Amino acid sequence: MTCFKLTALAAALMLATLGMSATPAWAAPAAADEFDCLIEANQVVEIRSPTVGLLQQVHARRGGTIRAGQLLVTIESSVEQSAANAARLRAESTGGLQLARSKVAALREKARRLTALAEEEFVSAQAGEDARAELSLAESELRQAEEGQRLARAEHRQTVDQLARRQIRSPFAGVVVDQYLNPGALVDAGDGKKPILKIAQTQPLAVQVILPFKLFPQIQPGQRVVVRPEAPFGGAIDAVIRTKDRVIDAAAGTFGVMATLDNARQTLPAGIRCRLQVPGLK
Repeated sequence: MTCFKLTALAAALMLATLGMSATPAWAAPAAADEFDCLIEANQVVEIRSPTVGLLQQVHARRGGTIRAGQLLVTIESSVEQSAANAARLRAESTGGLQLARSKVAALREKARRLTALAEEEFVSAQAGEDARAELSLAESELRQAEEGQRLARAEHRQTVDQLARRQIRSPFAGVVVDQYLNPGALVDAGDGKKPILKIAQTQPLAVQVILPFKLFPQIQPGQRVVVRPEAPFGGAIDAVIRTKDRVIDAAAGTFGVMATLDNARQTLPAGIRCRLQVPGLK
């Protein structure tokens, strides 16, 4: 036993001589207002297709960073593209509408002249009534042409929306966690189907911490805190408390808190430990 103690003491002295600490910095005792925490992705989403089709291209790779709105996946869409082009031509076609407008303008002038002649008894009253009837019919045809134009534009928007469903974009800024399918694979819609990608939101990051129940009255959403990530990152980063649990863990006497940490430069990864300091605790 004595030999073992001497050996351990010698090892400790050797570490001190080399400028190393036998206790990791992370295991050092925390201050009274510091608590262990975990930096996590704000959310993790599995990207699935909203429609059935052939996977044409994956524009992001595992480990790559992505922007909000960035194109992630393209599904083969030649049929939808042709339908959108045809609908666009129908929506832009104005020949029928211009013809109906010209016809109304001509019949309106004709009705005006015949009405004036009928009042002076140069033509019969029946001729004026016939002209007004033709004008009314032409105005109905014009309204029908205008409705057809609006319908064509709506159908064009619908085909464009259907085409857009073949291109899946990122809902947030973050990283690609995993890729499950490659170009050429058949994708299907629905939660039960195999996803194409898994992505994680890393801007902002979420900081999870468990606090003792006695601090519950002092912790409020919007309160500023300081987060110190574990090595090799280090440093002090300001964060803001977003939510706190309203259900207390009675057995442990604790409650959970989530803070939001800005990570616009994507310098911090998700899944690392940290310490969270709450200034002004009593």
